[in-house]
Amino acid sequence: LKPAAHSLIAKFVDDMKTLYVTKFKGFKPLELCVATLLFEGTKEEVQQQQKRVYEFAAQYKGLAAGSENGKRGYLLTFVIAYLRDLGFEYKYLSESFETSVPWSRVEDLCRNTKKRILTECKKLGITGSPLASCRVTQVYDAGACIYFYFGFSSNGLKDPLAAFHHIEVTSRDECIANGGSISHHHGVGKVRKQWVTDTLSEGGVEMIRAVKERVDPKNIFGNGNLIP
Repeated sequence: LKPAAHSLIAKFVDDMKTLYVTKFKGFKPLELCVATLLFEGTKEEVQQQQKRVYEFAAQYKGLAAGSENGKRGYLLTFVIAYLRDLGFEYKYLSESFETSVPWSRVEDLCRNTKKRILTECKKLGITGSPLASCRVTQVYDAGACIYFYFGFSSNGLKDPLAAFHHIEVTSRDECIANGGSISHHHGVGKVRKQWVTDTLSEGGVEMIRAVKERVDPKNIFGNGNLIP
């Protein structure tokens, strides 16, 4: 996502950075992991936070990559939707979804959900190499937010949208079965409301329905977006 270097000096600096990271520090481009960190507070507080984090990372051979790479990584979150739309031109369907999960279930959820995506693709007769990937995007004391990404070629499928819907539903089923939530911050809405009752129980849904009928008796707001 970095713009091309337009001067020999800039290109030389980029090449030296790459050489330092891959040859001197020994990072393998296809195996390294990158984390984007955001520090908040006063100037003194941020400096203290950075010092503590970088010292801890150095114990595990971690390397501070600078703020520019973090900004580029954040930019990628806006680019993903355009990549998905571009895929439509080549009969490639893809989507992302998020969930939150306790730390004790993170590894199981990631492994089993990716496996479920690939298993369902095989059942549907999807050819090629379907994509099933995930990443931890936010961390908390109690758990983490995990984003999943899946994609597949629709070539040869009689009903690509039905296949897409099936994979999305079974993927979310697997997330919930492994301790994940309906979503982390994207809410519920029409797509996810089928899991509300299993998540909140009948009593929980009735409580929401009672509040809804009290404050919005004509059902004007969020029509059909939450209550099954």
